Amino acid sequence: MVRTYAEAGVNIDAKSAQVQALVKQLKFRRQGIGRPWGPKGHFAGLVDMGRYALGLTTDSVGTKLFIANEMRKWDTVGIDCIAANVNDMLCLGAEPIAFVDYVAIDTHDPELPRQVGLGLDKGAREANVTIVGGEVAVLPELVNGFDLAGTCFGVVDKKKLIDGRSIRPGHRIVGVPSSGMHCNGYTLARRVLRDAAITVMDPVPKSDRPWGETLLTPTRIYVRPILETIRRTPASGLANITGGGLRNLFRLKSGVEFRITDPLPPQPEFLALQDLAKIEDREMFQTFNMGMGFAVIAPAKFVDKVVDSLKKLRARVVGEVARGEGVLLADRNVRYKEY
Repeated sequence: MVRTYAEAGVNIDAKSAQVQALVKQLKFRRQGIGRPWGPKGHFAGLVDMGRYALGLTTDSVGTKLFIANEMRKWDTVGIDCIAANVNDMLCLGAEPIAFVDYVAIDTHDPELPRQVGLGLDKGAREANVTIVGGEVAVLPELVNGFDLAGTCFGVVDKKKLIDGRSIRPGHRIVGVPSSGMHCNGYTLARRVLRDAAITVMDPVPKSDRPWGETLLTPTRIYVRPILETIRRTPASGLANITGGGLRNLFRLKSGVEFRITDPLPPQPEFLALQDLAKIEDREMFQTFNMGMGFAVIAPAKFVDKVVDSLKKLRARVVGEVARGEGVLLADRNVRYKEY
């Protein structure tokens, strides 16, 4: 049985090398209005529009779609598509405004796009974004099944940008619970279940839900509570805990240690997968969100206000920023270095 994401076919370090190989070729930069602005390598890209910066993100649902196909239930993956993009947009303090989607299918079947549209609309309502356009492409020679991706447009007042530069040792890390696996690590999860001969109808241990229903739980959309929090309380960093797990904290700032001392409890599906394949903690926390879908970093004097603002989501302090470098999962003695 496979025990790592790489063995299942997704090597995080190799992917980073591929990204760098592509990015090194992107040398042209527009000048004047609309020129690039803000930090590089963050969760969203920004362009200069005077007082404001406009943000762009793009992402897909990934191999979670295989579970939707197996269940023949496509009415929630649109929520995932919206969430993957708007949650990244939030990480610069930007408000998501509009969205476009891209659906690639292999046949002319109106039922699948109809269900996808239901989820897209629900996600858009929750994130308070308008879907202003999109594309449905029928590509029988290119895709087998369907693919779903999207792009989000957002805006932030430059004076209110939150890019991690103000993070200092002593700041606290507030963890906001995830709704489950969100959209990350499904290649490994599906492989573990297949190797263990577990079907989507089998129950998740210590849960009353089957695997298929559990794995299709939509990604939590953090837009409204996070925007309300940062409007009321200063924050120094925001991180969407997606592919790469705790390594996503590296996007905020180098030269400090993000020390997780009291992690949020993982949902039963994470623990079941880990037990089935005897996956090490190090691999689990760099592949899955492990119960923490978003992180807010704030000065210690403001952290109680942050927690109070996010109390409906059951957020709490999970660690602090310290002198050093990297990410430390202290209770499990797991340390990650930057890519």
